[in-house]
Amino acid sequence: MTNDGINGGKGMNGGLQDIVVGVDGSSESFAALRWALNEAGKTGQQVNAVFGWTHSWDMGSEPDDDESWNKVRHEIARTLRGWVDEASRGIAFNPENLKLTSVKASGSAALLQIGADAQQIVVGRRNLGRVARWFLGSSSSSLAEEAKVPVTVVRGDEDKDSPVSVQDSIARSLSPESFDQRGGDGSGLRPVVVGIDGSKTSQRALDFAIYEASVDGRPLHVLFCWQMKDLGAIEGYETTVPSIAVGQEHAEKILASVVERVELPSNVTMTTSAFHIAAGKGLVSASRYANRVVVGSRGLSGLDAHFLGSVSRQVVDEAECTVTVVH
Repeated sequence: MTNDGINGGKGMNGGLQDIVVGVDGSSESFAALRWALNEAGKTGQQVNAVFGWTHSWDMGSEPDDDESWNKVRHEIARTLRGWVDEASRGIAFNPENLKLTSVKASGSAALLQIGADAQQIVVGRRNLGRVARWFLGSSSSSLAEEAKVPVTVVRGDEDKDSPVSVQDSIARSLSPESFDQRGGDGSGLRPVVVGIDGSKTSQRALDFAIYEASVDGRPLHVLFCWQMKDLGAIEGYETTVPSIAVGQEHAEKILASVVERVELPSNVTMTTSAFHIAAGKGLVSASRYANRVVVGSRGLSGLDAHFLGSVSRQVVDEAECTVTVVH
């Protein structure tokens, strides 16, 4: 496996494709915008800040002539520029790499269209600001399921490389061998965690996670959270139910086969673990100690996701860190 393709999100000219980020003035979208600008400051990517709006915004009645529409567009552009100026304070980002886009459409529709060829789409989790009712017509988890490119959902209340919290101290005292404050490799950076299951989608998630870990030189933790139904047929146990120990051994073989061809950048170290636990629950648990969780989407959306369940939806809704869903 090499570090190109989806993991780098390269365009036709060999450079990285844009980061498209949704903004609406809420604190959640502000966190997403800062995250995108910070990421692009390290990678040299362009950031396209997208503001999807409709006449239901608190700007009075819908304009009925060209002059009135021009005034509305000017006000939107001024507002958007103000948000970006505020979000970019203290971030080493080249302003020449910034695009500002406002469109008359719901936020989700605008992001899906404008971000169709992006390296990733970035949104804040659970937009609850006063304009959220028209910016993200669906939740961030639904957007992550509908998009064809990776979607990163940013929490607005975290600093995952900050000093150890009281909760972290409690967890470490209960299980000191399971939590390394310094990222597991002495780097002082929390890891990028990626969930795999042996599918092609999870392989793409692994590629993406490798690239993202390389941006900051973070350690990479590859997790295979399994249940018996996920393992398929195990040789010698076609007519009987294998023990947990047998299942664990088989899961570790699957995990090893997924990562055996991985070629890591020189600044990334990788560890692997297989756990007998439901994937969603396991990845949410891992998010407590991660800088980011990367997970593949199995293509469930709408009623299928609601009734059959979706690991990616559960992780987006419950994770304690930023999450990227890869298709």
